[in-house]
Amino acid sequence: MPRRRPRLRLLVTIIVLALAAMTLVRPFTSSPTVGHWRSVEGRQAYLSAYDEAMRALPAPTATREVPTRYGTADVAAWTSPDHRGRTPVVLLPGTRSGIPMWAEQVREISRHRDVYAFDAVGDAGRSTQTVPITEQAQQGDWVEDALAGLGLARVHTVGHSFGGATAMAHARSHPGRVAGLTLLEPAFTLAYPPPAIFLWATVATLPFVPQSWRDHALARIGGVDVSEVRSDDPMGRMIDLATAHYSGHAPTPAPVGEDVLRSLPMPVYVAIADRDSLAGGEKAAEQARLIPGATVQTWPNTTHSLPMQAGPALTDRLESWWSVLK
Repeated sequence: MPRRRPRLRLLVTIIVLALAAMTLVRPFTSSPTVGHWRSVEGRQAYLSAYDEAMRALPAPTATREVPTRYGTADVAAWTSPDHRGRTPVVLLPGTRSGIPMWAEQVREISRHRDVYAFDAVGDAGRSTQTVPITEQAQQGDWVEDALAGLGLARVHTVGHSFGGATAMAHARSHPGRVAGLTLLEPAFTLAYPPPAIFLWATVATLPFVPQSWRDHALARIGGVDVSEVRSDDPMGRMIDLATAHYSGHAPTPAPVGEDVLRSLPMPVYVAIADRDSLAGGEKAAEQARLIPGATVQTWPNTTHSLPMQAGPALTDRLESWWSVLK
């Protein structure tokens, strides 16, 4: 248990670094291209950590590669005949986090409902991108293609971090598919995070910076000596390797306007961390309250890694909410 807090702080730090790297590099990209691994060796190291991190989840009942107009979406499913009649849940991960980030949620939600977890098209994971994604709306389009390919008529969509931005894009473009929208610390979706985070993240992402400086910058972001905890955590190692070896070219989302928030037709649940929020903290919560009938909750003692920190309490809260929606 003493290792849990440093581990979560490390995940927050590495996720911030991944977000910053994506945001800082994209303005200098001369033309749109597709996400890809920089080397075979980097991909293999990542997949080794990915597979190790997946061992924290129950074994999927099925895995599929679903074609979309932008590439192939890798999907893990946990289904049961006992869940017939209950709306399934779709999980969209944060940047560089993939399916393995959902260990806590899959374990609990799959007891009550079918669960489908995606690796994002255009991000590190087992999904592959073949066509450039240049607009945020297109993020929603690959999700729609995947859901149609899986034969899922209505779903409860859950997105964390940039996955929250993807879930929002899908809900805006394809509201008829979404029975309920859940946004967990949705990065850049409702508001921007504090500028100080990006100051230190800039130091950590510059290619010529010595590792000691980089680790100091990461410690200032995450509040923990990353060298102490990076090596013994598969999830943190997986995200770190993805940040180092995967070149992503998906568009950086921007906060949606008040008119969009006021027009969302589906029930919405928004969870915001009470500290180190990359979703924008109280400003994000204020924006979320513009959504008609939205349930907005600030979770105590959580950071941007809220899904991993809140654990069963979060899934219990969501199941109570979904049970009303059916």
